[in-house]
Amino acid sequence: MKTTLQRLLDRNREWVAERTAGDAEFFTRQALRHEPHYLWIGCSDARVPANVVTQTDAGEMFVHRNIANIVVPTDNNLLAVLQYAIDFLHVQDVIVCGHQGCGGVRAAMGETSLSLVEAWLDNVRNVQRLHATELDAIADEDARYRRLVELNVMEQVFTLSRLSVVRSAWARGVTLRLHGILYDIADGVLRDLGVSLDGPAADRA
Repeated sequence: MKTTLQRLLDRNREWVAERTAGDAEFFTRQALRHEPHYLWIGCSDARVPANVVTQTDAGEMFVHRNIANIVVPTDNNLLAVLQYAIDFLHVQDVIVCGHQGCGGVRAAMGETSLSLVEAWLDNVRNVQRLHATELDAIADEDARYRRLVELNVMEQVFTLSRLSVVRSAWARGVTLRLHGILYDIADGVLRDLGVSLDGPAADRA
């Protein structure tokens, strides 16, 4: 009986065979250059793989993922990815992608006993507090949850726009666009949230 790891390795070999059958030089080209067009900041949820839902090929998408697709100004991992993408890979589009059905956002609305997750989700609770008036006016709990998912993405885009790496790039005249999009697991569709920025936004409280 094959192990779960062996099944993954077998699928890899099948994928390699399929790619080289249609394009014998595919991996040779991949090895020679790394020139992604996008930086994708998404949720760690296994149901939202960036390349699959966007139908982009290997090499097109530079990816950073964490629970609830949060942009934290003190997260050195995210900051390193962002700087590398902008200053070395010359990516011009940075996408924050959230998704309906996000367990992280759902947990932030309730309680969790996992201490590390709890601390991380305080970032979502900050979004919840910032938009408390709007959210409290939504009587239906599921509708309130779905709106918080949207607001969380939007706030992460605004946080991105205030980071020194991004502001420095804009100050140098670098073409850099920030976008917020939403994926719905229930139907597989990506939706633009209309919060794209190509320069500093007005500072928000």
